[in-house]
Amino acid sequence: MRLHAYTAALLALAGLPALLAGVANAQTTEPVAALDPTVVTASRTTQKLSDTLASTTVISQRQIQNSQAADLPALLRSVAGIEMVQTGGPGSQASIFMRGANSNQVLILIDGVPVSSATTGLTEIDQIPASQIDHIEIVRGNVSALYGSQAIGGVIQIFTKHGGYHPPRASAELSYGSYDTRRAQIGLSGALDKAGKTQFSLNASTYKTRGFSAIDPAQGAIVNPTPGQGANPNDNGYENRSFSAQLSHRLNADWEVGANWFQTDGTVSFDNAYGLPTDINETDTRVRLLSAFAKGHLTKWWSTRMTVSQGNDDNASYLNGQANGDFHTRTRQFDWQNDFALSANQSLQAGYEHQNQDVTASTTYASTTRRVDSVFAGYQGKFGRNQLQLNVRRDMYSDFGGANSYYAGYGFALTPQWKLLASVSDAFRAPTFNELYYPGYGNANLLPERAHSLEFGVQHSSALGILRVNVFRTRYSDLINADAQIGYLAGNIDSAEVRGVEAIYTGNVAGVDVNLNATLQRPVDNANDTLLPRRARRFARLSLARKIDGVRWGAEWLVSARRLDGATPYTLGGYGIVNLSARYDINKSWYVAARLDNIFNKAYELAYSYNTPGRAAYVTLGWHPR
Repeated sequence: MRLHAYTAALLALAGLPALLAGVANAQTTEPVAALDPTVVTASRTTQKLSDTLASTTVISQRQIQNSQAADLPALLRSVAGIEMVQTGGPGSQASIFMRGANSNQVLILIDGVPVSSATTGLTEIDQIPASQIDHIEIVRGNVSALYGSQAIGGVIQIFTKHGGYHPPRASAELSYGSYDTRRAQIGLSGALDKAGKTQFSLNASTYKTRGFSAIDPAQGAIVNPTPGQGANPNDNGYENRSFSAQLSHRLNADWEVGANWFQTDGTVSFDNAYGLPTDINETDTRVRLLSAFAKGHLTKWWSTRMTVSQGNDDNASYLNGQANGDFHTRTRQFDWQNDFALSANQSLQAGYEHQNQDVTASTTYASTTRRVDSVFAGYQGKFGRNQLQLNVRRDMYSDFGGANSYYAGYGFALTPQWKLLASVSDAFRAPTFNELYYPGYGNANLLPERAHSLEFGVQHSSALGILRVNVFRTRYSDLINADAQIGYLAGNIDSAEVRGVEAIYTGNVAGVDVNLNATLQRPVDNANDTLLPRRARRFARLSLARKIDGVRWGAEWLVSARRLDGATPYTLGGYGIVNLSARYDINKSWYVAARLDNIFNKAYELAYSYNTPGRAAYVTLGWHPR
């Protein structure tokens, strides 16, 4: 992909302040509150998006509905700083690279609770359907001081659907499209009393697709040239069933209690280039999360929240119908957070977390349990035009020891619209059970991976949106990889550095919803000064939407430069794809929508030898009484 595509995106972002000034009196179709929503993930406290010192993006319920996305990877692919990779079609293994960080260096939360596997450190994001999500908050950059291990590249927090103050009302949705893809969703939510003290939400969804063959036969033969071996050329289908429930009750003006349940079950067929062409490989995956909370005010200046949770990640593989390995991890957690209001513009935060992780598997691990105890503290303050955020954290692991992390962020308001930003932070990733204890690979003497980040930025905020440009650098050390010096056991042998600049604009210009972002980065392996696998130096995304004569029209453009993959390495060419969408509200309850992906049928790769979808069309009929 030539440089001019990214140059155009950056020039467009650079010229936005003048454009915004020129249309300052234009009518906007979206409320200002939607352009500057309240978020919690960037500081673990409520604040406006424009007030966050860490670079933050929100995907709202409105955006999720209009996108017609089927799952979480489809929602994240257009977010600034994120590169999504899937090894096949829906349900296949998905990886998130945020600001060049590995997938296991990005923390995923569902309703405030971590959901990664204790064995791999990865979250089954490919199993999370969009139909269960209310909204998403994405924080880019190092925030281990707030959340502990894995939050090096950033944090993605998913909020499942919840109740409201309205009387109970149902909703439903049916979709059909290419690859014999069928989706259905039904929900019921609202309040059980007129005052809205007790609120609930119930949601269920199904997703089934024939899919397509995951591995390209020609490239698969290059990966494994052994005669008689290779991937099965049949289509790789996928089926998912997911459920969520939420119940909350306000005891009085100060206290509220509640509980959440989320579960997703998926079965996916996958290809193996090192197997036989007749092999049938399948994986069953279940992710389940149960949590309960109590929150309230102990005094006018002291608020507290306690959460208990249990997360399960179950994975079982089958070869030609026979069991071929299973892994089950369980994480139990207690989280106690306290916030102290020192004044209208200053607050302190202090908390404690306790976590127990355990593993049950067909493979015998040297150890199957561990305990984590963590304490954290923070400060936020505004002094005139100055803004400050400080966070520190100490995590103690029962197996390898402890790790400290910190975050210091500063903002200076040049004018009510313009703000300068800077931050410095330190983060870590704890070794997983596979890295510590898996037979033939695990090394109990591992240290945690470390990262140190610097970031500078400038932000412009107005009623027409938020423009932000960030310059960042993250240095990684003690990265874990197979070490030939000790028989290819896991070792702290690698280091890397990612330098980059990202520009982001989200807003409404002359009635057009605009989301535009571009990233220029240098994600380099220090050992050989080459690009880190599956990460591009340049990528950009643009989405435009406007309602015309009752129809909301949308267009999305995704571009990326070339990437490297594999030890050889193989070169993945740059690409650009265009997607279109439309939605028409028949009345206040019914709507019909359509989406056309990859309209030019562009052939491209996200991982070497793995196919991606061609041109695909989908239609949706929905019922959402208002």
